Amino acid sequence: MKLIVGLGNPGKEYEETRHNIGFKVIDELSKELQIPLNESKFKGLYGKGNINGERVLLLKPMTYMNLSGEAVSALMNFYKISAEELLVIYDELDLPVGKIRLRYKGSAGGHNGIKSIIQHIGTQEFKRIRIGIDRPERGKSISDYVLGKFNKEDIPIIEEMVQKSVKACEEWIDKPFLEVMNIYNQ
Repeated sequence: MKLIVGLGNPGKEYEETRHNIGFKVIDELSKELQIPLNESKFKGLYGKGNINGERVLLLKPMTYMNLSGEAVSALMNFYKISAEELLVIYDELDLPVGKIRLRYKGSAGGHNGIKSIIQHIGTQEFKRIRIGIDRPERGKSISDYVLGKFNKEDIPIIEEMVQKSVKACEEWIDKPFLEVMNIYNQ
């Protein structure tokens, strides 16, 4: 069973913010795979499906970003999912808008949602799709920036990154992650 998690914050006021790009990918993946997010438990909104014989869970933690690990670990424990079968999608300040990077493992890199997941599942060895949102201008607050909306000119680029991320998730269901990394990390 594979667990694909998109990070974000619940609530209408956060919907189109940079920090909610993970939620956006899960929403698109839900449509694409026809796995409705219709279960509200374990501090998250999730859905289950079968894709090519593989059980797949999609999750949007409803804990707010800094506590994402609570929902992720609760679902992993209930369904007995190992960190090897976990893929987390989130915003990345250190990548420019237009870039996505797939990684096997790594530190939180200052991302509080990832920090929470690492704390709750006890390892940093899980797969990730990092979606570039760029850094704010000098002197601007990082929290204001990540909780702000994308610039109009960035929206088509963001949509393309969301679609690329969806395709990478779909490919991971059938292929080894290293193979998927080789395709998308170019």
